Amino acid sequence: MIKIKRRRTRTVRIGGVKIGSGYPVAIQSMVKVSAKDIEASVAQINDLERVGCEIIRIAVEDMDDALALSVIKRKTRLPLVADIHFDYRLALAAIESGVDKIRLNPGNIYKESQVRSVIDAAKQAHIPIRIGANSGSLRSRSKHAADALVKSVQEYLKVFKRMKFHDIVISLKASSILETIQAYQKMAKVCDHPLHLGITATGLPLDGVVKSCAGLGVLLFDGIGDTIRISLLDEPKEEVRVAQILLSSFGLRAFGPQLVCCPTCGRCEVDLAAKAGRFDALLSGLPHSQKELLKNTKIALMGCVVNGPGEAREADLGIAFSKHRGILFEKGNVIRTVGLASGEKELFKLLTKVVRRKKK
Repeated sequence: MIKIKRRRTRTVRIGGVKIGSGYPVAIQSMVKVSAKDIEASVAQINDLERVGCEIIRIAVEDMDDALALSVIKRKTRLPLVADIHFDYRLALAAIESGVDKIRLNPGNIYKESQVRSVIDAAKQAHIPIRIGANSGSLRSRSKHAADALVKSVQEYLKVFKRMKFHDIVISLKASSILETIQAYQKMAKVCDHPLHLGITATGLPLDGVVKSCAGLGVLLFDGIGDTIRISLLDEPKEEVRVAQILLSSFGLRAFGPQLVCCPTCGRCEVDLAAKAGRFDALLSGLPHSQKELLKNTKIALMGCVVNGPGEAREADLGIAFSKHRGILFEKGNVIRTVGLASGEKELFKLLTKVVRRKKK
């Protein structure tokens, strides 16, 4: 089995989450409401925690936002990252409010005296800083965005090195997949700081999923990346869901059972999409503790007479449908034949038995 070799990095702690080459790639998302709306922000963060988000970032546009962070922090458990642009004083206020990490943009907070003030405050609070460069806010434009992103971060790093501050995370995001890949690859060769992966301004939701998985998949396969955000024009829970699927696909994380379904063709005589959807809904209702027990469990729902029985037999649990029935498999053995209408429910019942066995 191919195993990805992670790039060696320093370890950085963000609240209770450690990141770097010695720890799993952590999943981030971003609050998509104003920090001033404390109730909505808290609800969104807690929802994200339930679906598996591990670090959350929130925009800080003014002092009211910065002050609201202290209340949000008290009412939530995820490590909270303050996203700061233009005004370094917002970073100072966010640190006073107890955030777990600061994100600074070298494109719009660049005066050395201001950066030093934030570094001093972060040192005293024992929290890290992410240097987050974006192609859309670079101070100097270039036809070669990757080189410009790396240069921007390297110049910024000089201030941190002079102040002997090493709790640093770096990101270099562009809307171009190729420029983003190249920027991260270049940066990975010249530093040992953890890298936060992302592609920005990815377009409509499906475009964002494809672009993010294509670009970040290349980097993950190369062992690059210590935290990840899938930036989507969609609900933040969808960002987490896609990130989980991406990391699971590379064998870097396991978040529960892995579903295998055939894409269907003219041979398929059942509505496999509907059956798979109903089975997935049943899975979604399982408590997180039970999903944890099912990590690395492969489940197959197949509707093809060509590959269906073989795929179902090779999975930990599976069902192969024909026109009138389904055959249940467990660990390569036929368990029984079930009716077509109840096939996905019978597979789920079999799954719950597996959960009970694992609990013992």
